[in-house]
Amino acid sequence: MENIEIMLALLAIVIVGYVAARLGYMGGDFDKRLSSLVINFTCPALILSSTMDGQLPDRRFILPLLVISILSYALLTGIAFWLPRFLTKRKDDEGIIGFAIMFGNVGFIGYPIVASIFGNHAVFYAATLNVINTFTVFTVGVMLIQGERGRVRLSRKALYSSPMISAYLAILIVALGIDNVPQVISKPLTMIGNITVPAALLIIGSSMSDLSARALLGNRVVYVTTLLRLVLVPFALYQLFTFAGFDPLVVSINTIVLAMPVATYGTILCLKHGRDTALMVEITFVTTLLSVITIPILAHVFQ
Repeated sequence: MENIEIMLALLAIVIVGYVAARLGYMGGDFDKRLSSLVINFTCPALILSSTMDGQLPDRRFILPLLVISILSYALLTGIAFWLPRFLTKRKDDEGIIGFAIMFGNVGFIGYPIVASIFGNHAVFYAATLNVINTFTVFTVGVMLIQGERGRVRLSRKALYSSPMISAYLAILIVALGIDNVPQVISKPLTMIGNITVPAALLIIGSSMSDLSARALLGNRVVYVTTLLRLVLVPFALYQLFTFAGFDPLVVSINTIVLAMPVATYGTILCLKHGRDTALMVEITFVTTLLSVITIPILAHVFQ
């Protein structure tokens, strides 16, 4: 019940963002600037503050988190290249569907959800998982969007972005057992980090205000892809890693991260590489909307 209330509260903020955009308070350049603020400042602050709330995350989980993340994205790579051919007759859509199945919105939605369900310190664990996610987005993800399986281009800039640097620093803080960070540092980081949740959700709501009625309704491909992204793939990997003997907390957080709506990087990469964004935007919207139902259910089962 508590997880449902959390998701409804988050949905309410999304609705406020939608209404604000329709009334002209959000959208366009404002959303772009606010997105940059979240990605480059408030999200990194949230990651760092997760190690400074008086309860230092357990350093023993760092290696298992990295291992389970590597295994997850290795399996997802196979699924992303193989499965979409059975979901659509359009060759050009296969890579977009594969990307949507493989990559969830960890930074924008995943961190706030993990913090809401497992506590603020668990953001560190999600950030550790996101190191591998980011690496694969800009290698395998680009291949899927381009539709060229033989070419891999790694964006070094992405690996040294503000969120990634904060993740590296957070891992270092926990690995070294640094638990005496002065409040003059930890307090501002915590306050700035707390902006992330409402700001990210407002932006998501605002971005939905530009979608057409047809996009809001979706189609068979959109809903099958949504079912795979939000339920079937996370549940299958949960069963696999539980059977493999990973720590329950590591498996649970990994499952929640994998069950996030489609990553916003998908639309950005489509624009960058000259691909039509319509299908990606539709899947992103529907997965974001239906995650309000699926995430509380998964959290209740796996927590």
